[in-house]
Amino acid sequence: MKPLLDTPVFLSDPGIRLLLFGGKGGVGKTTAAVATALLFAFRYPEKSLLLVSTDPAHSLQDSLAGAAVPANLHVMELDAHAYLTEFQDENRQRLMEIASRGTFLDKEDINRFLELSLPGMDELMAFLEISRWVREDFYDLIIMDTAPTGHTLRLMEMPGMIRKWLDALDSLLAKHRYMKMLFHGSYKRDDLDLFIEGLAASVKGMEKLLKNHQRCRFVPVMLAEPLSIEETLDLIRELQRLRIAVSDVVINRLYPESDCLTCRHIRARQLQELSRIFKEPGFSGLKFWGIPIYPKEIRGMESLRTFWKCLKRVVPLPVEARILLPPVPHRVESPAPLPEPDMAMLLFAGKGGVGKTTLACATALHLTRAFVGKRVLLFSADPAHSLADCLNTPLDTRPREVAPGVWAMEMDATAEFAALKNLYQKELEQFLSRLMPNLDLTFDREVMERIMDMSPPGIDELMSLAAVMDLLTPDGYDILVLDAAPTGHLIRLLELPEIIEGWLKAFFTLFLKYRKIFHLPVISERLVRLSKDLKRLRAMLRDPSQAALYAVSVLTEMSFAETSDLVAACERMKLSVPCLFLNMATPDGSDSLCASLFQRETAVKERFALDFPPNIRQTVVYRQSDPRGIENLEALGQLLYRG
Repeated sequence: MKPLLDTPVFLSDPGIRLLLFGGKGGVGKTTAAVATALLFAFRYPEKSLLLVSTDPAHSLQDSLAGAAVPANLHVMELDAHAYLTEFQDENRQRLMEIASRGTFLDKEDINRFLELSLPGMDELMAFLEISRWVREDFYDLIIMDTAPTGHTLRLMEMPGMIRKWLDALDSLLAKHRYMKMLFHGSYKRDDLDLFIEGLAASVKGMEKLLKNHQRCRFVPVMLAEPLSIEETLDLIRELQRLRIAVSDVVINRLYPESDCLTCRHIRARQLQELSRIFKEPGFSGLKFWGIPIYPKEIRGMESLRTFWKCLKRVVPLPVEARILLPPVPHRVESPAPLPEPDMAMLLFAGKGGVGKTTLACATALHLTRAFVGKRVLLFSADPAHSLADCLNTPLDTRPREVAPGVWAMEMDATAEFAALKNLYQKELEQFLSRLMPNLDLTFDREVMERIMDMSPPGIDELMSLAAVMDLLTPDGYDILVLDAAPTGHLIRLLELPEIIEGWLKAFFTLFLKYRKIFHLPVISERLVRLSKDLKRLRAMLRDPSQAALYAVSVLTEMSFAETSDLVAACERMKLSVPCLFLNMATPDGSDSLCASLFQRETAVKERFALDFPPNIRQTVVYRQSDPRGIENLEALGQLLYRG
C-alpha cells in the first residue's frame, strides 16, 4: 500500500515502524504524537501500537486528560530511573567482574565508579529499552514524543555514546582475553563477552532502524515564529547529518484572517515568517503542513481525534507589501518585584516554548537600569540555544557585551567536558611515558584512559554551569541570569551536584590511593576547582538572598501541570521561587477566536491563583509585538518589574 498523495508520509505510510515527533518545547509535539497514535490505532485495529514519551517532563497523560485509548494502543511515559534500577540489579555483578578482570583497581574502587557512572543515564536506558522492543517486534509501530530539541539530539546520538561506554567495558576484558591466549593458547567467549555483545547488537539494530528511510521518520513540529524556525533549522541539519529521514514538517497554530488587532498582528508576523521558510536552503526538499490554532485546548479524545482534520499543505506565498498595523501595546498585569540588589543568580525556567529566553533577556537588560553600575552576565544552559536569536546579535562561548553593562554567552557543554577529557589523557600519557618508557602497559593504559568515559551523563552541562561561577567575582560580574533548559532536564541538572561530587570524590580517592600511578597534578587541580565551584553553586542555590528561580508558564492545563512539578522540585531543593510569569496571555477580543482563548486562559489563571502559594507573585504578560532585539526587550523589561 503506497502513501496517499494528498497527506504527509507519516500519516499515510503503513510501512513505518518508528515515528518520532520533535522540535522546540511548547510547539505541540505531544499533541501531534498523541493525535497520530490515535489515528493509527483506530485505522489499523489489528496492529499493536506503542505511544511513548522520552521527555523527563511527561505530558502524554495530561494530553489524553483521562480518556480511555483503544485496546491496541499502549501508552507509556518512560520511567528511565526504573529501567536504570532494573539494569543495575540485573547486571551489577557482571559489570564488577568485567572491571576486576582488566584493572588494578580493587572491588571498592570498581563499585564506586560503576555506581556513579550509571545515575543520570536516563536517555541511555530509554534507548536500550526502545531498541529491545524494536528487536523483539513487540509492536508494529512505535510513536515517540521526544524531549525538546537539544536533548532529543542527544537521544539520536545515543548509539555513539553507548558505544563509548561499551568500549570502556570491552577494554577491561581485553587484558583478560590476552592473558588467557598467552597462557592457555586459546580463549573461549563467556557470559561477560555475550553480555557486551548483546548490548552492542541492540544498539546496532536501533541505529540501523533510525537510518532506515522506509521504516523510520522524524517529524519536526514548529511554529511560524523566529526562534522556533531557527531551532527547527538546527534540528533538521543535525538529523540530516545523522542520516535520519525527514520529509514533512508540521507548522502548528496558524492564525486565520480576522478584524481583531491582536490576531492580525500575529497572522502578519506568521505570514512574514512563512515566506522566509521557503527561502531557507535548510528547508529545501521538505513538505510543510499547516495546522490552525484551535479556540479550545487540544486535550482529551474528542479534540485529539479532530486535530489532523484541518491539516493543509503550506505552499510558497506571493510576495506582498508588508501590512502596516498599529503596534500592540505592551501590557503587564501585577508587575514582579525587583530582585534584591545583592542577588547573585536568577534562573528562568519552565516548560519549553513558554518564553523563558525572552523574559531572561528582558530582565538582564532591565537590571542594569535598576542597579546602575552592576555588571550582568546572561547565559544559556539549554543545549538548543536561543539567546542570540532573541537578542538579534551573534554570540559564542565567551561573554560578549550586548548592551551597556550586559554581557551574554551560549555555553558549549560538550566542548567543556571534551577539553577536560583531553587534558586528562594528555597528562596521563606524559606521566606514563616519563615513568615507564620501556614497559608495555597497553591494557592498563587503555583502562586508565577510559575512566573518564565512565563519568555520569549530565556532567558536561553541570561543568559549564559551575565554570560560570568563576566569573562571579568583584572583578567579574555581579549578577548571573540563566536561561535554563526545559523543566525536566533542569530538575535533573539541579539534582546532579550530589552525584557529580561523589564522582569527584571517587577520583580524589583514586589519586590518593594510587598516587604512585596517578600522579597528575594538572588534572587534579582542575577537578579540585570543579569541586569547589559545585559546592559554591549548591550553597548559592539554597540561599534565597543569593539565588532565585523565576518560573515561566503559559495559560494551558498542560503547562499548569508541568509548572506545578517545577515548583514542587524547587521546594525539595530549597530553591526560592518568588515569582511566576504567566506569559503570552491573550487579551479579551471582539472576535470569537480571541474571546474563546481569553475564556479558557482565564480559567487556568484562576487555577494558578488558587493552587500556588500566595508568597509567589503571579505576573501576567500579555501577547505583544515581536519582542526580539535589544530595544524591544528593554521596553518589555521596564514593564515586567515594579520598584
